[in-house]
Amino acid sequence: MLPTRQGSIHLFRLAGVDVYLHWSWFLIALYGIQSRRQNYSSFLWPVLEYLTLFLIVLMHEFGHALACRQVGGKADQIVLWPLGGVAYVAPPPRPGAVLWSIAAGPLVNVALAPLLTVLAFGAGSWGLAPDACAFVQTVCLMNWMLLGFNLLPIFPLDGGQILQALLWFMLGRARSLMVATIVGFIGVAGLVAVAVAVRNIVPPSDTGWIVIICLFIVLNCWRGLMQARVLSKMAKLPRRAGFACPACGQPPILGPFWRCDGCRKAFDPFETAAVCPHCGKQFPTTGCPECGRKNPIQQWANQ
Repeated sequence: MLPTRQGSIHLFRLAGVDVYLHWSWFLIALYGIQSRRQNYSSFLWPVLEYLTLFLIVLMHEFGHALACRQVGGKADQIVLWPLGGVAYVAPPPRPGAVLWSIAAGPLVNVALAPLLTVLAFGAGSWGLAPDACAFVQTVCLMNWMLLGFNLLPIFPLDGGQILQALLWFMLGRARSLMVATIVGFIGVAGLVAVAVAVRNIVPPSDTGWIVIICLFIVLNCWRGLMQARVLSKMAKLPRRAGFACPACGQPPILGPFWRCDGCRKAFDPFETAAVCPHCGKQFPTTGCPECGRKNPIQQWANQ
């Protein structure tokens, strides 16, 4: 559903974040550069154009990662792929923290927009070469298009996740996610309608990209809907008193909902001091079903 490190090349590590590039990016870059070649007098300009798009997407994803760190979350990986980029962020399960972590990405594009717009409108009057003018104007347009597309209220795009975080304040985590994914399905239907309407106007490759994006959105909306159902069921389960996750503050579910990775049997680590009663394996950390963070059982008891 989302790109992973599998099939990706490690580019560098910056501010504690590892940046990976999926191998398929090179194929799409080659196609994009070739298709833009006719707009310039030199092959250098479409290459520079694509590298600039790469940089803008990377800055956008670092916006997500650094904002997540700012609110106490975990963010240490970014994967760039043909459909853009994905910052793997795990903010604390609070609507404000999630909202800031997601909104910070588009805010990078918002910050770039005035500068790029001034450059685009002033390039001609400043006596720049035609290729340079076309390059600046294209980069400005790309930034605006990335901003506009990402802010569509379609899950899992940034706009859909922002909608979910805002609804979280009023509806709770599970119901807000369910509403956001349903809106996402409706949005996909709209994108499909657009693809059908323009199929005789735009090149088949562009229509194909719309179909790929729709498939990506549908798969992630379905995953979000299933997650919302799980969260809804979890919210109704009884909780164990005297313990709370050191990361998110949520008390653990009461019952054998943890599985031993040795004997594969379920048990409740809060009843057995994190020792599997079936095989005797000791677990140094216990994971939180709410936020996914792992901490020693002693730290849970101290909350």
